[in-house]
Amino acid sequence: MHDQQKNPPGLGAALPEARRGAKAGLISRRGLLAGSLGAIMGGTITASAAQGEESFVSLFDGQTLRGWHIREGPESAFYVQDGAIVVHEGSNFPTWLCSERQYENFDFRCEFFLRGWMDSGVYVHAPEHGRNAWIGFYIKLFHKQDPVPLKESAGAIFPLVAPRKVNVRNRGEWNTLRILMDWPVLRVWINEELVQDLDVESIPELRYRLRRGYLGLESLSYPIRFRNLRIRELPSKERWETLYEGPEDLERNWFVAEGKPKVEALGKVLRLDGLGYLATREQYKDFELHVYVRASKWSNGGIIFRADKEPRSPRRYEIQLHDVENAVYPTGSLYYYRRSVYPRIEAEKWFLLQLIVQGRYCLVRINGENVMEYDRLDNVEPGHLMLQAHQMNRWIEYKEIKVKRI
Repeated sequence: MHDQQKNPPGLGAALPEARRGAKAGLISRRGLLAGSLGAIMGGTITASAAQGEESFVSLFDGQTLRGWHIREGPESAFYVQDGAIVVHEGSNFPTWLCSERQYENFDFRCEFFLRGWMDSGVYVHAPEHGRNAWIGFYIKLFHKQDPVPLKESAGAIFPLVAPRKVNVRNRGEWNTLRILMDWPVLRVWINEELVQDLDVESIPELRYRLRRGYLGLESLSYPIRFRNLRIRELPSKERWETLYEGPEDLERNWFVAEGKPKVEALGKVLRLDGLGYLATREQYKDFELHVYVRASKWSNGGIIFRADKEPRSPRRYEIQLHDVENAVYPTGSLYYYRRSVYPRIEAEKWFLLQLIVQGRYCLVRINGENVMEYDRLDNVEPGHLMLQAHQMNRWIEYKEIKVKRI
């Protein structure tokens, strides 16, 4: 799918001279019929295109930022002028403009304006917390007309996959952008030309990116403009089990398996402190777990999988939550078996943890980076998931806990 698509061969080759007279009447009749059909089909295509455009929902009213909100920056970071969303030059990374709601599969279209040196991008499947360009996808918008496409060129899946070609207009001109996400297919067009056509599951660096998230416009301090933002949603393919989204899920999905942990259901946040284990009622063998984590400084806890519910049973594995960089087993480690590469996290700030377990294989991703892989798990039996509280006053909070069997 990475190779450029080939156009079909031309169909208008001339007939040999000897056959032209004999075929003239037939050709004329065929030409007339073809012209009639072309007109009919042209009308059909035009009507179909119009109907297709009607199925799009506008994401920008041309006057306000209603439906969007500014994250990680000042209120002045984005504003509306002359029917376009404009990035203010006084803002910069990591500020971004976030869509009001999340999307999974969709066809998104907009226009962007470049004049001289400009740098920005569009986020796809951006997370609730964490590094947008690594947890989701980031389509780079850049003024430079690179003769050889680079991983930082306009249309790149930044900073990993170069576009097929670079065709931006940068002399005070509007460009069109289209992004089609229909997992695992990701296609991008700039100025009506296909610049990306990917099966993201075939690319190791992309296969575990979020399949649902926010749309976003990035601020890098350049006054790039966006207009005519619209979207058409495509059918959902994701199927997750919610383990915790609110207090009602605590009783439904969890029980205290060991000890006496202090468990608090604080709206969307599940908070653990003290000493003990909170376990899922269901058991899981092969699965993918997503959870946002926020931990106190020098926290000590963990996420347990394939666990026997019997107290102190050795049949369990633990992913450590311990934000001490020089510890033997810091956050993301498979406790006792393999140390993690210390992740980019800060105390008391949310991060996304992804845990993928299949057969003897285990992968931990934190904020979009693989921090630990291990392929020699001995226990391959189904077991409970558990949240471990390991020390008083070393609280850990969780939210949006969900699991998918694989």
